[in-house]
Amino acid sequence: MRFVLAILAFAAAAVMIGFGIAQRTVFLEPDRISLGTVVEDQADYIVLEPEALAAQSGKQTITVSGSETVFLAYGRTDDVEAWIGDDSYVSVGYDADAGEFTNEVVAGQSAEGETPETTEPEATPAPDAEGAEETAEPAASPAGSDLWLDELTGDRTLTTTIDVPEGISVLLASDGTEPAPGRIVVAWPLDNSTPWAGPLIAGGGLVFLVGIALVISGVLAHRRSRGPRRNLPKGPKGKLTRAPRPTRSQRAAASGAGPRRTSGRARRVALLPVLLVPAIALSACSSDYWPDFAATPETSAPATPAATDQPADDTAAEGEAEVVPAVTVPQMERIMRSVAVFTTEVDESRDVQRLTERFAGPAFQARKANYVIRGSVTDHPALPAIPAAPLTLTLPQQATGWPRTVLTIAKNSDDETVAPTALVMRQESPRENYKVVYATALVPDADVPEVAPASIGAPPISPEFKGLVMPTGQVAAAYADVLLKGPESEFAEFFDPEGDVVLQQLGVEGQKATAESLPDTADIAFSNVVGDSPTVALATNDSGALVTVSINQTEKVTPNDGGTVGFEPGPGRALSGFDDKSAKGVQRVVGIQLMFYVPAVGADEQIRLLGWSESLIGASEVP
Repeated sequence: MRFVLAILAFAAAAVMIGFGIAQRTVFLEPDRISLGTVVEDQADYIVLEPEALAAQSGKQTITVSGSETVFLAYGRTDDVEAWIGDDSYVSVGYDADAGEFTNEVVAGQSAEGETPETTEPEATPAPDAEGAEETAEPAASPAGSDLWLDELTGDRTLTTTIDVPEGISVLLASDGTEPAPGRIVVAWPLDNSTPWAGPLIAGGGLVFLVGIALVISGVLAHRRSRGPRRNLPKGPKGKLTRAPRPTRSQRAAASGAGPRRTSGRARRVALLPVLLVPAIALSACSSDYWPDFAATPETSAPATPAATDQPADDTAAEGEAEVVPAVTVPQMERIMRSVAVFTTEVDESRDVQRLTERFAGPAFQARKANYVIRGSVTDHPALPAIPAAPLTLTLPQQATGWPRTVLTIAKNSDDETVAPTALVMRQESPRENYKVVYATALVPDADVPEVAPASIGAPPISPEFKGLVMPTGQVAAAYADVLLKGPESEFAEFFDPEGDVVLQQLGVEGQKATAESLPDTADIAFSNVVGDSPTVALATNDSGALVTVSINQTEKVTPNDGGTVGFEPGPGRALSGFDDKSAKGVQRVVGIQLMFYVPAVGADEQIRLLGWSESLIGASEVP
């Protein structure tokens, strides 16, 4: 009976293991689904629309080919369309009914205004004597734009996997001289797990072991019951006769190696299934082989963006543009990495022309002057580097168009003794990158108020807004007056003097110390004017505002005894290029960048200084 049960166990084990392996081989479903298209139209740009990327759920693996250089970038759909602007492009969408991609040429504004010619086509002009033919102007390259969440470039073929939520588009292009690559395949993962393969293989292994145990127990039982023993012959008077003692050769034959070798082989054969079955069972340890009893199944699909308090599109006023933050956090992190690398390179080369690519306004003036000074004064320090990360605050402007502004605070991860840097960056148009307009260092123990998350952004505050203790458009002029007059200024009561290092160094006390350091034959006069750059004000959660302004402080030194004065060797002389003495006097201009917190009306607070920087931006003979 044991042998019959063993045979049944072996058969059941073979069926279970075979069916379990078949589920992972011949019966295994595909692990992905893909859709492809070939764009026949010659276009500089191709856009994969959000509905094409979301044709199936899960991560999108995109493979693009069709040109020598393949460029791929993805960003918010509005940003992609804004960058393309009036240029024509091919839109790749998705037809849910047909289950396939669609191609549509979207004509740019210039193309829409053209009237097609109906005359006979002219013959192709022959090349000139030198063989040179007139070529079309290259298309603008989208590489390096701050609008992208990420970008990649490859040769001939490019494959990448992304996981983007709704509202994201993919832009495809070449190097500007060739059409965009038109062979596109998008693949999404499919759940081809076989949750019963593991239990079947493991269960089959256990049943197989049961069969082995039945065979062994059957063999042992059979040996114990091989039949009745023969009666030994009895001697005289009923005593048993002693069997003759075996000879040495007989004992050697009885204990020969033949039977032992047979027993050893039997043991090795019995151990083989014991080692083989666990190996088969271990091969089914992947999570795809076993059922998932978790309450919520895992998915690779992107999370749905968190809802905001903004009204839905259908409730917005007709013609009103959707309000979105100027940048996302990943986008800002990418921008900061680019700005940090750029700043390091341009600070080393002191290339003023290249500096305009990433700097403007007071930040540009400060670095431009520093480059000139360092060209003559070799030991003059460079301005502080801009750290790339970590970003402790990202506050984008709620934008409906351009220009766009974002405020960010970056902490120096290499040296904690260096104060965090607050940057105000501005993007004038979709095809321009963000430029640093203000760069200030936070004051010690700066108490930055809470602001909206980057996914919402902050509305800009009008310079005439009356809901603050002082309109933001008046902050720079009022503080400039406080620097000149100190407590005597009519605006002194609006500003908190505690911890204000600018008042200490560039205010009345600092100006007095500078005047005392001059010889008696010279006089000094100070004047402050508001900088040319616009005031940037973004709302905080407590109805206040973060306000960034600039002030230019002029120090005019004139002789009072009919003599002459001039610059001492150093930054002033290097920046002005004036190394003579002047009877009219000399002057220096110090650029001051300031970031304030301006509380709301009714708050029991004063305007508080959060960050500042000062640098020499001008020097000359008094005109």
